[in-house]
Parts: sequence; C-alpha cells; structure tokens
Amino acid sequence: MLLSTVLGASWCGSAQAAPAKHGHWTPHYPSFLPKDTLDPDVDATLVGTEAKPALQIEGLAVEAETKAFHVKISVSGPIVPGEGLPNQPAATTCTWTVTMKDATGDVPVSLADFHSVDHLGSVFVMGLVPGEHNPPPVLRPGRTLTFQLRSYELVGEGMMQWAPDHEHVVANWDYEVEND
Repeated sequence: MLLSTVLGASWCGSAQAAPAKHGHWTPHYPSFLPKDTLDPDVDATLVGTEAKPALQIEGLAVEAETKAFHVKISVSGPIVPGEGLPNQPAATTCTWTVTMKDATGDVPVSLADFHSVDHLGSVFVMGLVPGEHNPPPVLRPGRTLTFQLRSYELVGEGMMQWAPDHEHVVANWDYEVEND
C-alpha cells in the first residue's frame, strides 16, 4: 500500500519545470507523451468559408473568406452576471464581444448576421447591449470594429454563428453558459 502511494505520487509529479535561459521556467513533459499532442498552433486562427465554415472556440479568431472580402473576426464570451449565487437560474443574460479587423474589402456588418444555437437547438437572436451604438453598416479595409451583443439564454453549451450574407455561416464559436 505504501509503495503504491509513493509510486503514484512520483508519477503525478513527473511533468516538472526546469530553469531556462533568462531565468524563465519551461515545462519538461514526460517522454511517453506523443510529441504531436504538444501542438504549438493550438490557438491558431482558423479559415472559414461558405463551403467549409470554421469551428473555433470563443475568443479565438476566424479568417473569414468570401468572394468579396477576407476579414479576421473573433467572438469572446459569453460573460454572464451573477456567478456564484446561491441559487442559479436556468437561464441568464449573455454578453459577447465581437471584433472584426484586417479586412481586404468592404465587409457588410449587420446584427441580423449573428445568432446563437444552444444545446437544445433553440436559436437566439442577438441584440445590442443597452447604450451600445449600432455598428456601421460596412467595415472598410484598415479599420477595426468592436461591439457587444446580448441575448437571454439557457445555461449549457451553445454555438455563436456568423453568416455575413444572412444565409451562409462562415464562422462558428463554441461556448458554455455558466452561472455557478
């Protein structure tokens, strides 16, 4: 029993850090881990098209490519009020931040092009955060646009989607609504 406890403790501590140049610590991963699991591009920007929409996690960028333009777009969130309350409601207000930049042409911007779909298949239409001004109808090359969207959604998993032509989704962001 004592031997298994000692071996278990040493096994858990096998991923140690060692000093590197300039005083920073770098991890030493166990040799039994496959090298391809340590992918440096894990947070890479993905490409999304009408034919093959990107599936990204919230907060990371999608390079949306259409016939008329390319644009880098990211969606962060949802941010929810009331985390840690003693009684968590089954639904809550969700706020997302959208950032669009590096456009190669004029990009149409419409709130109607954003929606989310929850784990039950319900579609939620986005609105602006109170006090937020409507974004311009077009993002021009060389400009950056940031705005916030809001909806009231069930707690659980979901997918934020962007269809810049009102019809074809080119980018999806997976998210989780949590209030605990």
